[in-house]
Amino acid sequence: MLNLNLGKPAKRYLEKLPPKHFRQIDRKIEQLRTQPFPQDSKLLSGCDLYRVDSGEYRIVYKVIGEILYVPLIGKRNDDEVYKRLRRLLQR
Repeated sequence: MLNLNLGKPAKRYLEKLPPKHFRQIDRKIEQLRTQPFPQDSKLLSGCDLYRVDSGEYRIVYKVIGEILYVPLIGKRNDDEVYKRLRRLLQR
């Protein structure tokens, strides 16, 4: 099982979620810790990050050795998560 490392933006996003949605995303992240590349995961173009959907949310992540790094979590139906990702990658 991979160790989990949540980025600050992901932590802040999770703190604001209602309990039901938090549990849904938490369950998906726990699944990623045991199976980091499920069938529905996709490699994002232009970087070495993957994305997976959990209900109406999108989880952006990367596996670094024995660590599952989750820099961002956001709504699936808008492009805000990708705008935030571009800003993170430019730093």
